Amino acid sequence: MTASPDLGTPAATPSGVVPTSIPAPAPVPLPAPPVVTAVTAPFDPTAFRAVFRRHAAGVAVITAAGARPAGFTATSLTSVSADPPLLSFGISSTGSAWRTIADAGHVGVHILGEHQEEVAATFARSGADRFAPPTAWGPGPYGVPLLEDVQAWLVARVLARIPAGDHRIVVAQAVAGAPGGEAARPLLYHHGRYNALRH
Repeated sequence: MTASPDLGTPAATPSGVVPTSIPAPAPVPLPAPPVVTAVTAPFDPTAFRAVFRRHAAGVAVITAAGARPAGFTATSLTSVSADPPLLSFGISSTGSAWRTIADAGHVGVHILGEHQEEVAATFARSGADRFAPPTAWGPGPYGVPLLEDVQAWLVARVLARIPAGDHRIVVAQAVAGAPGGEAARPLLYHHGRYNALRH
C-alpha cells in the first residue's frame, strides 16, 4: 500500500533521495534608512511667500456676527470632510476680523465668482467699511451676515480655533448652505492678482 501524501510522507527527489531538511532562504538585504538632516536655520519667509504666490487658490469671504459684522477675504478655505461636513480656513491673529471670529459661534462662508473681484478687494482692504454699500448682504441663519450674488454659501458652526504661527486655523461644521444661481467661473488668486479660469 502506498502512503498518502496527506500523512506527511516526504516526497522523493528526482534522484530518489528523500531530503531530510529544507535549507532556509538567504536573507534579503534591507535598504538603508534615509538620512534625515536636521533643519538648523528657519526658512526665509520671503521665499515661502514667493512659492505660494505661484499657487492658484479659490477666493472666499468669511463673515461673522458681532457688535458689528466682520469679514475678510480668504484663499485658505479647505473642505476637510464630507461626513460630517467639515471645513477649515486660516485667519491672521492680528487681522481686524479675528476679534469677532474668535468669539463667534457660527461663520458664513462665501465662494466668489469672477465678477466679484471688487468684493474680494473690499474684504481684503485694511480699514475699509466692508459691509457698507455697494456690498449687498443680509442676515442669515444664526444671525450670520450673508453676502448676495455669490457662487455658493455655507453657514458653519465653529468647532475649533487652532494656533498656527501668526494665524489661527478655524475648523467648522456646515449646518446650512446652498450653491448660488447660475454657475459662473470662480474667482482665483494667483501671483498677487485676482484671475479667472480661461477655459
